[in-house]
Amino acid sequence: MNRDDITRKLADFILTDILNRPDYPLTEDEPLITGGLIDSHSLVRIAVFAEQETGVSIPDTDLTVKNMDTLRLIVDRIMAER
Repeated sequence: MNRDDITRKLADFILTDILNRPDYPLTEDEPLITGGLIDSHSLVRIAVFAEQETGVSIPDTDLTVKNMDTLRLIVDRIMAER
């Protein structure tokens, strides 16, 4: 799975399963946590989904605003382990 595939799968999951707004125009650099779109519980759900889809484990200590506030940051974290 390449970067674009991962980005698309994560975006679809966030829009459909987390936000329940599949038509929301989410960009890769939109702040998820600091922008009020998701909370810490949702971030854990995203990390679990990412692990299931990519096989890359994201340690709990990495589940921070600094590391995971945008779709791009989440994908960057996954790609760093591949």
